[in-house]
Amino acid sequence: MQIPPDKRVYFLSDFHLGVPDRLTSIQREKLLVKFLNEIRHDAAAIFIVGDLFDFWYEYKKVVPKGFVRILGKMAEIADTGVPVYFFVGNHDMWMNGYFESELNIPVYHEPQEFEFNGKKFLIGHGDGLGPGDQGYKFLKKIFRNKICRWLFGVLPPFVGMGLAHYFSRSSRAATGKDDSHFLGEDQEWLIVYCREVLQKKHFDYFIFGHRHLPIDFRLNNESRYINLGDWIRYNSYAVFDGVNLELKYYEK
Repeated sequence: MQIPPDKRVYFLSDFHLGVPDRLTSIQREKLLVKFLNEIRHDAAAIFIVGDLFDFWYEYKKVVPKGFVRILGKMAEIADTGVPVYFFVGNHDMWMNGYFESELNIPVYHEPQEFEFNGKKFLIGHGDGLGPGDQGYKFLKKIFRNKICRWLFGVLPPFVGMGLAHYFSRSSRAATGKDDSHFLGEDQEWLIVYCREVLQKKHFDYFIFGHRHLPIDFRLNNESRYINLGDWIRYNSYAVFDGVNLELKYYEK
């Protein structure tokens, strides 16, 4: 894609709508809708890079209650011709066609390559990449298994959703401290992953979420790793104007 001089590409992730309670989640959702309204007119494309919801499961004929503001706004923007791309995260990986059929938004389950104005991007949520975290990588294979997904769908929604939100809270409590500070380039698994990729192929920018900490790290003279942070503490996002990419904050 060639970005016109007056257009921008926007990247944001990790909204976790649904936590910690209904009122706080609605306030965050309204802020996101306000942000999308402001950027829609100069957006060449919008990337939502995972964990839009704190949990999402598409039953055959049922979708989770709530989130009508953000879903409606995403559909409205996509209908005007602005491409909106969605990457599943570890909290909303169980997508099954709803976004594609109802919102006209493509959904990606793995990192994807894009090129804008000659700059190469590798974009993904970031979970399960790099070294370590073998326990989660094993669970991720189970969660993505078709039989396991079907078995979960057999549960009544109020039981399945209740279990999912319990485990989501437990996961967030276990990783909360690591999310609050930079661990050092040798301990940041996504930096290690980016450097491994660069040994095989060049990218100008690596754009990931999942980490919940805004990071702009120069990997070498030509490549940068950007972590988008979240909209729980930071309201952070990245914007590419066709020449430069910048990490920014919205009404922080």
